[in-house]
Amino acid sequence: MSFTLAIVGRPNVGKSTLFNRLVGRRLALVDDSPGVTRDLREGEGRLGGLRFAVVDTAGLEEADAASLQGRMRALTERAVDLADIVLFLIDARAGVTATDEAVAELLRRRGARVLLAANKAEGRAGEPGVIEAWGLGFGEPIPLSAEHGEGLEDLHHALREAADALAVAVPGAAPEAADAEAPEDEGAPDRPVQIAVVGRPNAGKSTLVNAILGEDRLLTGPEAGITRDAIAVTADWGGLPIRIFDTAGMRRKAKVQEKLEKLSVGDALRAIRFAEVVVVLLDVEAPLESQDLRIADLAEREGRAVVVAVNKWDRATDRRATLAALEAGVERSLPQLRGVPVVAVSALTGRGIDRLRDAVAKAHAVWNRRVPTARLNSWLAEQVAAHPPPAPGGRRIRLRYMTQAKSRPPTFVVFASLPEALPEDYRRFLVGGLRRDFDLPGTPVRLLVRGGDNPYRDRRTSRPTTLDKHRRRRR
Repeated sequence: MSFTLAIVGRPNVGKSTLFNRLVGRRLALVDDSPGVTRDLREGEGRLGGLRFAVVDTAGLEEADAASLQGRMRALTERAVDLADIVLFLIDARAGVTATDEAVAELLRRRGARVLLAANKAEGRAGEPGVIEAWGLGFGEPIPLSAEHGEGLEDLHHALREAADALAVAVPGAAPEAADAEAPEDEGAPDRPVQIAVVGRPNAGKSTLVNAILGEDRLLTGPEAGITRDAIAVTADWGGLPIRIFDTAGMRRKAKVQEKLEKLSVGDALRAIRFAEVVVVLLDVEAPLESQDLRIADLAEREGRAVVVAVNKWDRATDRRATLAALEAGVERSLPQLRGVPVVAVSALTGRGIDRLRDAVAKAHAVWNRRVPTARLNSWLAEQVAAHPPPAPGGRRIRLRYMTQAKSRPPTFVVFASLPEALPEDYRRFLVGGLRRDFDLPGTPVRLLVRGGDNPYRDRRTSRPTTLDKHRRRRR
């Protein structure tokens, strides 16, 4: 049967390193400084024949409930309650500390099914800590090294036994082995839309994602820069299956000095590259700053559909005038994304969340749109007849044929007699016409100009094309 494994422990014992080892790739940020992980990060773990969900958690430590550390602790406790098995990790080289004992007591109070592991146990330096771990009362500790991959066979054996015991303990559990492959669900929903929520620090990205999910899944608060990892969560958003990434706030490159912030920004950039729709979140109290425009331009250059959301709308005064000014500013500042939707939302109250969902669904559909070749060439003939290309050196540039090479984003290829001579302003004219006439707002439109004749010339029937008819009329 499938199960959920939560990795818990005090800060800096190697939870994220072990998480990355189990999922087989570097998903969680890893650094020597304690407290790097703040949110819950989920992944698909694999160990031997076992397949399971694994959750990386923030370090558990005593803190006031209202503080940032206290809110991090509350999220970790929630993960403990939802997990089938808890892997309690200690640092074998540091031995058992008072914080480890406090974590052990918390796990006992919550009645968790616990496996104890002593990380950093490679070499002789970790042996005393492994022996000390017996005193925590969770049975034989598993010595391992997440960094070097040692002890994973023992961890696999312990997880298999715990999963088998869990299958017996849960009424109605499937009788198959814990590592059996689950059959494919023929009625599985469509592939989820990949969404990245990006913006400057403290724009309310985590609060917005929580509002979309309908639960306090991500850490939020008044402090800027709370989110460090790009956290991905799969959900159903009002009938729209999504996988949404909450990202770290992105400041100007000159202001990013610390190593950890550089790692966080790099994680946010990767989230943009993996996304299909990028929601650029603005703060209504300081909208359209230069960094917002840079972020939107980055998403366009990566070829992603863009939706602009203006958060904290509950604080806006003259809302109609504010929205009109924002729409005009976005249209003026982002001509490469002409027609990009601007949606007013309040992540705190939930206002505008449904409109944002509709805008994301439409942007995703536009990003995937394909235009038939026949329609493209009829359109091209009309554009050439109304606005012929220039004639550099007296030689007229002939646009012979157009087709759509791909979608995601919509990419078109036009074959011309002198492709290198076609000026940039005429290319922009064609891109603007494509966006206008084929309803492609707010998504990157790529236009490639190639030399040579119509590549499908040999496949023509005796019936003349629309371009042929226009050329005959001009003669």
